[in-house]
Amino acid sequence: MTDPTTDRGDGDRQEPPEGFHTLGDDPVPEIVQQAAGASPAVLVWRSELNGLTFRAGDRYVKWYPRSTGIDLGLEKVRLEWISKRHPAPHVVDFGGDQAAQWLVTEALPGEHAVGDRWRARRSEAIRAIATGLRHIHQISTENFPSAWTAQVWVGRAPRSIGPRPPTDEPVVVHGDACAPNTLISSSGEWTGNVDFGDLAIGDRWADLAVASMSLDWNLGEGHQDEFYEYYGITPDEERIHYYRSLWHLES
Repeated sequence: MTDPTTDRGDGDRQEPPEGFHTLGDDPVPEIVQQAAGASPAVLVWRSELNGLTFRAGDRYVKWYPRSTGIDLGLEKVRLEWISKRHPAPHVVDFGGDQAAQWLVTEALPGEHAVGDRWRARRSEAIRAIATGLRHIHQISTENFPSAWTAQVWVGRAPRSIGPRPPTDEPVVVHGDACAPNTLISSSGEWTGNVDFGDLAIGDRWADLAVASMSLDWNLGEGHQDEFYEYYGITPDEERIHYYRSLWHLES
């Protein structure tokens, strides 16, 4: 997932160490340089598993070693589906070799709804996050590939957290609704969403429970009710608890 924080294992988050934004002595992978062309490949994120994301001009390049166990092919096919229905990155290229996989996408307008600017303009960021999720949840579930949900955490039901609450109205679920995956313009308007590797069909609370929780990490505590108000829903404590537990266990 793309939440630019690290999980201490107890549900609390903290800012990542400096190494998460640097390559250190590692070179830019050759395939990333090729995809960047004449543009410089600038590292924007290094995951705990050493998956790398670069900005290169008007494109983003993800490069994930096979050792991460993450299949970028799952995100590729989901982006191809969602980008026809929602402001999401278009796939430019995808490939792999024995060492790694890579995914090249077009950049969307806007910036991630986190950081000092959006802490100072918190209500605008929260409104944008809620707006983006509401748009996703309004997408028709027709023609959604039936096998995808079982491939990701949203579709799992471990016995250890008890029975899943009934889903009253299945919707298209982003699957990683943390605040950084919402894009926002400088004027405070929602412009799109990114990171759809866990796209699924499920209960809207799979997104709402995680999105509201991520506000505490990214924008400061005490603003979850504001998020629910912008989305237009009354908090459902049973579903919030269940989907947060499922996310921590399975995502």
